[in-house]
Amino acid sequence: MKKKITALLLSAAMALSLAACSSSDTSTSASPDAAASGDKTYTVGICQIVQHQALDAATQGFKKALTDKLGDKVKFVEQNANNDPPTCATICNQFVSSKVDLILANATPCLQAAQTATSTIPVLGTSVTDYGTALGISNWSGKSGTNVSGTSDLAPLDKQADIVKELFPNAKKVGILYCSSEANSKYQSKVITGYLEKLGYTCKEYTFSDSNDLQSVVTTCANESDVVYVPTDNTVASNAAIIKNVCVPAKKPVVTGEEGICAGCGVATLSISYYDLGYETGKMAYDILVNGKNPGNMEVQFAPKFTKEYNADICKELGITPPSDYQAIKAD
Repeated sequence: MKKKITALLLSAAMALSLAACSSSDTSTSASPDAAASGDKTYTVGICQIVQHQALDAATQGFKKALTDKLGDKVKFVEQNANNDPPTCATICNQFVSSKVDLILANATPCLQAAQTATSTIPVLGTSVTDYGTALGISNWSGKSGTNVSGTSDLAPLDKQADIVKELFPNAKKVGILYCSSEANSKYQSKVITGYLEKLGYTCKEYTFSDSNDLQSVVTTCANESDVVYVPTDNTVASNAAIIKNVCVPAKKPVVTGEEGICAGCGVATLSISYYDLGYETGKMAYDILVNGKNPGNMEVQFAPKFTKEYNADICKELGITPPSDYQAIKAD
């Protein structure tokens, strides 16, 4: 009953915000690119699965790219699903009913909801790891052939496995921790397991269904592993403190798939800039909205660079000294 009431309230709030054609900040002056697009004002719906550092940065980068190009000719309607996939469906269906010009789906559940909600409105994903898995396309070629494209947050998993080997060459067991409901986390676990096994490690998956059983699962993982690996995972990102509070006292290092999780509970990561990833997605949105590009013919894009990073505080506490080519994660 509570979820039904929440969904009804969300729909009502969205209807009001869409009618007003604004729920977020936009640029106050139009750019030359905006003038080229004529008098048309574009409305972009943004569905974000949950609020955390990485996804927030991707949304900010996306908005900045479009406002750089379109100024006040673009307006955004932002909605957060609070890590509830059915709410993603409610949000995306409302966007379709309101006839937004484009949907940004920030994270896999949002992309899947948008794909189900519309086959005509352009959809761009960001912070999505593997589009073939997310869209259910077995022979994925880099293009969807539909109304969907976007950007991937996947850092090379072989290079992430190399970080484990570089920092912990004498470890034997790697526990891979992720949320069982996140398809892209499962994909990452499968791929990196192959790379880690080639490097001589024994790997075991430790999955949890939601934040309620995370502490018990991570406790078991820490007890049975020499090193813990966490892929890009939205549930983990929102609950990194739970992992830190278990693994740091147990003296078990955590290597992560992205910077935000590493800042919360990890020792090191091979990460991307989610802001830059969002900005790249915004450039794709401009090409669709103004230049008429078909998202189905647009290759999914990847981050332009990857950086080895470390968490100085946790490394110090665990007595770990990263090599000189690792950069310390900047504190907020």
